[in-house]
Amino acid sequence: MGPSCGTRGVSFVRYFPAFLDLNGRSALVVGGGEPAARKVRLLLRAGARVTVVAPRIGAELAQLAAQGALRVVGRGFVAGDLRGQAVVLATTGRAPVDERVAEAARTAGLPVNVVDRPDLSSFIMPAIVERDPVVIGICTGGAAPVLARRIRAAIEALLPARLGRLARFAESFRGSVRATIPDARARLRFWERFFEGPLAGAILAGDERAAREQMLSLVNRPHAAPRPEGVVHIVGAGPGDPDLLTLRALRLMQQADVVVYDKLVGAEILDYARRDAERIYVGKSKGNHARTQDQINELLAAHARTGKRVLRLKGGDPFIFGRGGEEREYLRRAGVRVEVVPGITAATGCAAAAGIPLTHRDHAAAATFVTGHGRNGEPDLDWAALARARHTLVIYMGVSTAGRTAARLIEHGMAPDTPVAIVENGTLDSQKTAIGTLVRLGALVAERGIEGPAIIVVGEVVREADAAALPERLHALAV
Repeated sequence: MGPSCGTRGVSFVRYFPAFLDLNGRSALVVGGGEPAARKVRLLLRAGARVTVVAPRIGAELAQLAAQGALRVVGRGFVAGDLRGQAVVLATTGRAPVDERVAEAARTAGLPVNVVDRPDLSSFIMPAIVERDPVVIGICTGGAAPVLARRIRAAIEALLPARLGRLARFAESFRGSVRATIPDARARLRFWERFFEGPLAGAILAGDERAAREQMLSLVNRPHAAPRPEGVVHIVGAGPGDPDLLTLRALRLMQQADVVVYDKLVGAEILDYARRDAERIYVGKSKGNHARTQDQINELLAAHARTGKRVLRLKGGDPFIFGRGGEEREYLRRAGVRVEVVPGITAATGCAAAAGIPLTHRDHAAAATFVTGHGRNGEPDLDWAALARARHTLVIYMGVSTAGRTAARLIEHGMAPDTPVAIVENGTLDSQKTAIGTLVRLGALVAERGIEGPAIIVVGEVVREADAAALPERLHALAV
């Protein structure tokens, strides 16, 4: 579709993701039991100089101390222990002690983590997937550590064991590639081809020697860095829920140099785009266009001509009331390479979210998608065909014209008591479903305060909607 069923507001996370460089720096661990040992292992792997403060320590810490891997201070914590430290971890599990450590660290301006006490911590220790130098941290904000561990296990199963060697291999050629391919965008594409191609596969399979020989040949070839070709991908972002993005859409969002997006693409979807991509808002709403369609067309072509990968991100599906066809036609005439990636349109996404099948053997043998707005007001539709029996009608952008649409359908033979559903912000947490009859469609919009974005479903299939959304009278008919 073009317009989606809903958008999300700006999203926030409590913790800013970052990685600390502790190599050669001092770290203090307060506590000597198993929780302390787990933290010490991580700190030592990061190259930290670890001091453990505790009246007693367990066997593992004692062995590490005997090997000279860490320093042990055999007493309780005092504020002076913080002097010269880069980070502090409290692991005793005793509230008075851990609270005192946290307060002292905050006063000293040091980052502190208290095991199982996110309220006392200034940073969270994530579950970690490690393929040195590749490190993945999974954090649930302290809400569900077991869930973080389950996610870690799933990622561990997906990642190749030699992933770290692949990263090291690429690092060894970074200088050579930079010297051979000075253009940043061309260099980025070189590395994308590398990681997606057979060389990376050879390294992951353990044949690093052959891969190195081929890489040297590739880097030294004069044509290794052709001028990047621009392209526009017209991509459907689905009806609003990021989980409904296609895998291809996600991949292209990570590759795009420029993201040109609509009003109906929410912030949580934009979060999946490459962080350093240029973002350009071109949203249009009734009577309020950030840019005209002609300006959008020219913008897409202009960026592609400079060799950039342009992502034209649209709510729903770009070829269903999204004007994707017009943009594709313009770009092809302009000689710009263009590809279209479909998305889940509002009719299917929002209807499914409300439990409404668009076709059903008992109710509807066909479904038709129409828009509630034409180029110059009311759309020129075959109302008689739309009013026929055993047929589902889905109306996009029809909230402001709902009353007139109902009147036209009734005039052409549709029963006034035909069930209707309005799904606002479909697939999102803010989804609202209003169900009634055709004759009261306009009144239903007003009574429920529907403003859009929304779709309207007209037909007997509405009787199959989730029971919680059905008013008592329609529910009785449905059963």
